[in-house]
Amino acid sequence: MTFLPLSGARVVDVTTSIAGPYCAEILAALGADVVKVERPDTGDDGRAWGPPFWNGESAMFLAVNAGKRSLAVSLADERGRDVVLRLVERADVFVQSLRPGLAERLGLGADDLRARNDRLVYCSVGAYGRAGPLAGEPGYDALMQAAGGLISMTGEPGRSGVRVGSSLIDMGTGMWSALGIVAALLERERTGLGTTVDTSLYETALGYIGYHLVGYLADGTVPTGQGTMFPMVAPYQVFPTRDGELMVAGGNDRLFELLCRAIELPQLVGDERFGTNPDRVRNRAELVEVVGARLRERDTAEWRELLTRAGVPAAPVADVAGVVNAEQTQALGLLQHVDHPSIPELRLPALPLSFDAERAKHSSAPPAVGQHTAEILEELGYTAEQVAGLAAAGVIRTR
Repeated sequence: MTFLPLSGARVVDVTTSIAGPYCAEILAALGADVVKVERPDTGDDGRAWGPPFWNGESAMFLAVNAGKRSLAVSLADERGRDVVLRLVERADVFVQSLRPGLAERLGLGADDLRARNDRLVYCSVGAYGRAGPLAGEPGYDALMQAAGGLISMTGEPGRSGVRVGSSLIDMGTGMWSALGIVAALLERERTGLGTTVDTSLYETALGYIGYHLVGYLADGTVPTGQGTMFPMVAPYQVFPTRDGELMVAGGNDRLFELLCRAIELPQLVGDERFGTNPDRVRNRAELVEVVGARLRERDTAEWRELLTRAGVPAAPVADVAGVVNAEQTQALGLLQHVDHPSIPELRLPALPLSFDAERAKHSSAPPAVGQHTAEILEELGYTAEQVAGLAAAGVIRTR
């Protein structure tokens, strides 16, 4: 039996780009009825982000908007806002990522909406957070990787920092938002009242560098780019092999000994330079030189099999094509086929989450702009004539 803990819950999704939409996609995969509110002219900004496109659809948009219904309505028009307010009156959750202060100016702030529905869980997905000198500024993932310290510690030693290749901060903020919403819904079961959930890209960025923050507070260490090396542990990095690259994790004394014996360098175990992990970190350069020379003697697959058999964690460095075609990816069902009218072969990343060994899946394909506008307005009590009038005035868009 499919596990849908949010079945029956109604979510109004007034978000764009990645963080907010990913939050709402998570809720939809858990069973919620998510109505995505979009501009009638262009829809979500993410629809235009590309290439790559898949039969005209942005790959980025497709990845974070499955399982939703699209309501294309203008929030700049009072009649459009009235549509959203009607939705709110029967909703359980309202998620917004509008520019700081805009929700309040439109009458869509938490106090305004909870006055209509005191059971509403209201989630704001922001840039720099709800307080402080930067609270009023907008932000995107790359900006927060910069402001939150990630770029300064990512890249090769002695070179300028680089952005992490995925929108890590956006996706993480979407996950935190979904977690906060689920927690608020549980609290509502106890109190009967809704809660305001605040998340932001900046807070997520700092959350992801937690041990670096503690390290700086402890002894003033400011991390810099170290390539693939894990600065607190050695050996724990990518090593070149004869035909490729292999990530090797000798994360404790036991694993280090297993590694040394597997690569036929048992003398390193008794070397006082490498006796403990702090010793190995201090003498990393010498250790990497010796281990690296040995690993370059064989192919990646040979070392992977040998190290795995010895109990040493190791993984080849894969590109996206390799990940898509990996047996492990297929076995876990992480790429889900979803029926789409113009992309018959559409596959999307499913949630990295299972219940009783059954993967949480998307219920439907990402919607076209305004695909469900007429359907949703009918549910709210609008007549066919009213819908036609709003469409003629440009307040809504129907397919």
